[in-house]
Amino acid sequence: MINMRQTYSLITALALCLLTGSASARDAATTWPDTPMGRLEALALLQTFNADLLSHDSATLTLERWCGDHHMAEPAKISAQRVTGEDKSLPDDLRAQLQIAPGEPVRYRRVMLRCGEHILSEADNWYVPSRLTAAMNEQLDHTDIPFGRVVLPLHFRRQTLDAKLLWSPLPAGWEMHGDVSPSGRVELSIPHQVLQHRAVLYAADNRPFSTVIETYTEQVLAFPPPGGH
Repeated sequence: MINMRQTYSLITALALCLLTGSASARDAATTWPDTPMGRLEALALLQTFNADLLSHDSATLTLERWCGDHHMAEPAKISAQRVTGEDKSLPDDLRAQLQIAPGEPVRYRRVMLRCGEHILSEADNWYVPSRLTAAMNEQLDHTDIPFGRVVLPLHFRRQTLDAKLLWSPLPAGWEMHGDVSPSGRVELSIPHQVLQHRAVLYAADNRPFSTVIETYTEQVLAFPPPGGH
């Protein structure tokens, strides 16, 4: 029979495993407490992350900084995991944004952007190969290098078409009735998709060459809450 001291030792060992990251990446994103402070901190961080993305041209480099600043992986470097066999048609409104001539080829690339064990973003990317260099097209066709890093020599700028939170830690109407944490759960339940951006990338000559739909996951919060609740 396990005595109290042994039980305490087992609990301590388990806690240490969790704190040192031996839990899965998915678990790491769900250890936020479902408390008023936990929800407010999660919302503040999501809005900070959103503002960081909106104020920089490269989502790849922004993710890399976010990962490094929050000690989510060592080294904090973004890699792209390509997803094949799931080609999607370019939405009509995005086709117009790219100013594509009739019959001009457009390629599609879907990737999971990860930092260490954390998949931070699922990105759908359509681009016009004739507006990139041969070397860039070769890298996009045959490597897993993130798109943003491949096209850095174009000195591109990013125009965000829309950005929306897919999940808010605070329930609707919380400011009126003060019910910030209504679930009664111990841990905050964070859905897989939390934020989505749609954007167009322009080269230095102001010609659009790519459009993206980036869906950010709960893994952007896969680190201990600031208050250590």
